[in-house]
Amino acid sequence: MPAPPPEDNRHPVFRLVEIMAQLRASEGGCPWDVEQTFATIAPYTIEEAYEVADAIERGDLGDLKDELGDLLLQVVFHARMAEEQGAFDFADVARAINDKMVRRHPHVFGDVTHKDVAEQTRAWEAIKAGERAAKRAHGTASLLDGVPTGLPALTRALKLSQRAARVGFVWPSAAEVLAKLREEVAELEAEIAAGDVEKAREELGDVLFVCANLARELDVEPEAALRTTNAKFVRRFNYIEAELAARGSSPEKSDLAQMDALWDAAKAAERAR
Repeated sequence: MPAPPPEDNRHPVFRLVEIMAQLRASEGGCPWDVEQTFATIAPYTIEEAYEVADAIERGDLGDLKDELGDLLLQVVFHARMAEEQGAFDFADVARAINDKMVRRHPHVFGDVTHKDVAEQTRAWEAIKAGERAAKRAHGTASLLDGVPTGLPALTRALKLSQRAARVGFVWPSAAEVLAKLREEVAELEAEIAAGDVEKAREELGDVLFVCANLARELDVEPEAALRTTNAKFVRRFNYIEAELAARGSSPEKSDLAQMDALWDAAKAAERAR
C-alpha cells in the first residue's frame, strides 16, 4: 500500500488557494480548470449556492458542510482567475468583505447605538444607499443599479421593487397590489383568448412582477414561498404515483379525473395530520 500523504499543517483556506493555483497552472494543471473563465464558472457558482440552500432546507448539517466547501471553492476559483489577470486575489476578496462588514455595523465596531432591530435595519439600508450614491457619483446613475441581472428573475423583481419602494414608488397596501394583480390577470386572460402568445407571455411576466411586489408588501421571500409550494407539489404527486402503483396502475395509464381525486386525497391526508 502507498504511504499516506504527510499531514499538512497549513491553514485549510491557504491550502485551498494553493490547490486552485496548481489546478490552474499552465504546466501540470488540470486541462478543464485551465480553460475556464468567469463566464463559464458563473453557472456552477449559482448552482452551488442553490445546493447550500437545499441542504439548509433539508436540515442536513453534514451535507451543508460539504456544500459550503463547494461554494467556497467557487470563490477561490474566481479569485484565482482575477489574480492571474492582475486584478485582485483571494486576500483582497476577504479584505473587501471585512471592510464592508465593519463599515455596515457601526453599532458593533463603533460607538453607534440603535434602540431596536427596526432602527438598525433602517441604518443598514441608509449605509447601503450611501454606498450606492458614491458609486453613482463615479459614473452609474440609477437607483436600480447594482441589482444583479444574474439573479433568479423572481428574486430580482423583488429587489427592484424594494429599491423603488424606498423612494415611494410603490402601491400603498397589499389590497392595492391585489387589485393590480387582478387587473394583470384579466389582461393575461384577454391575450390568451385572442391567441396572441407573445403578448400573453408579456402579460404573464407582468403578473409575476406584481406577485413579487405582493411578496414585498407581505414581507415574504417569494423564492422561499415557491420552493415550499414546489415541495408540496412533489409530495402530493408522489402520493398519486404511490396510490396508483398500489392499484397496479400509473399516471400514464390514468386520466385527469382519477389523478385529481387522488390529489384531493393527498391534501386531505395532509390536513388530517
